[in-house]
Amino acid sequence: MIKLFVGGFPLDFTELDIAMLVGLHGDISTIKIVRDKKTRICKGYAFVEMVDKDGAERAVEALDGTEVGGRQLNVKIREEKPVVPVRGYSSAPRPFSSDGNRGNSSFGSSNNSGGSYEKKKRPRRPL
Repeated sequence: MIKLFVGGFPLDFTELDIAMLVGLHGDISTIKIVRDKKTRICKGYAFVEMVDKDGAERAVEALDGTEVGGRQLNVKIREEKPVVPVRGYSSAPRPFSSDGNRGNSSFGSSNNSGGSYEKKKRPRRPL
């Protein structure tokens, strides 16, 4: 799967309109129009997953810079960047020390009460 960024289209475009534009150049797997969370109004760009790289390259070549509805399209292949873990942090849990804390953190032991932290339970509200 190759992901395309398609931007600059009119705000009233639907998934079908984008499919008719891009689908001429290759097979489409998915279309995701980015919309405002509150108003659900289109932000003017979308991500289109193409089945093969050849179709994606044809779509970029044919559509990038063309004018649709008085606006200029911006169509690019979106490069997937590999996820690089932050140095010094691990997703593996740290073992407990003899005082009950994980690692050398002083969380919960500022009052020298043995290092345990208990969360107070709030009473549940009736339904």
